[in-house]
Amino acid sequence: MLHPELSGPYRSVVSEILQGVEEQTRSRPRSIALGQLTDGGELRNSLKNSKAVIALGRQGMKMAAALETGTPVVIGGVNPGAEGEQFNGISMMPDPALLFSLLRNILPGVKRVMVVYHPQNSETQLRLAREAARAQGLDFSALEATDLASAARAYEALLSTADGRRDALWLPQDGTTVEETTLLPMILKESWSRSLPVFSSSVLHVKKGVLFGMYPNNVQLGHDLAQLATALQNGEAVRRGMTPLRALSSALNTRTASHLGLHLSTAQQRQFDAIFPEL
Repeated sequence: MLHPELSGPYRSVVSEILQGVEEQTRSRPRSIALGQLTDGGELRNSLKNSKAVIALGRQGMKMAAALETGTPVVIGGVNPGAEGEQFNGISMMPDPALLFSLLRNILPGVKRVMVVYHPQNSETQLRLAREAARAQGLDFSALEATDLASAARAYEALLSTADGRRDALWLPQDGTTVEETTLLPMILKESWSRSLPVFSSSVLHVKKGVLFGMYPNNVQLGHDLAQLATALQNGEAVRRGMTPLRALSSALNTRTASHLGLHLSTAQQRQFDAIFPEL
């Protein structure tokens, strides 16, 4: 497994993914940290007897592209983008279908999902989200924004017509339209005053007041990456490109739920992997 040299909490992410790979393959795969001095030829020699390679992060993807060994390569830990479509792998983008399914589960009265998105940053997310909404019988209202000012105007337009009894606002993975210094506090303030459910593709937003969100289950992601690598190794037909992340855990903000009049039973709360505010 190729991965960037990491420190702090990111080191544990790699460790958990590696744990999942080991559990799935019942073996101890080789772990190679990609330092700045890693030589492509040296790397190719070290991997020449490998049956498959799992590469994490953009650095891992870049090194994998230079391997040219004929060894099956699976990419993980990157956001979707055109450069990743030449590989097989799993992106870090939570599958909108799972987010919408959880929304329908805890708020069955919701009929419409609203979102503000950047057309370049969120193209893949929006395509999958439209498909998921249609499959689950949800209306889908999306407004484009290409910078902070246009995103603020788009949120104002959506929030001014939103009905908290039937609408919910989704915050995708997008650094422009879900900017956390200015936009997120405004969204949280307005949604609180209007009792509008907001859910997110980031667990950090749940800590700040979003109703619920989803985040990677790194051990399960390791399982899924290993399964994909094994399929490629065995010559199985696998759809080319990056698939959305389905190895997900969920988080709930009970204070926000209470404010929305959403009183979840203990059994319902146990369906979530993390609860905020933490006791």
